[in-house]
Amino acid sequence: MAFLGVFLGLLYSFGGLIVDLLTVGLNWGTAMAFGALIIMPIAFGTVGFICGLISHLIISFIKKVLA
Repeated sequence: MAFLGVFLGLLYSFGGLIVDLLTVGLNWGTAMAFGALIIMPIAFGTVGFICGLISHLIISFIKKVLA
């Protein structure tokens, strides 16, 4: 699924690039689409790590209280 997301993101970004080149010119939307391909996986990985850490701490606390 991750490869599908990257593929579709690239397709969307290059589609926007082609549209921008055929019309007025490049705009910030195209730059943000390419930037999102790099930033979003890092952001989701960071949030997932933090959520996993918090849930581990909560579960460990509950285990200590119940044991």
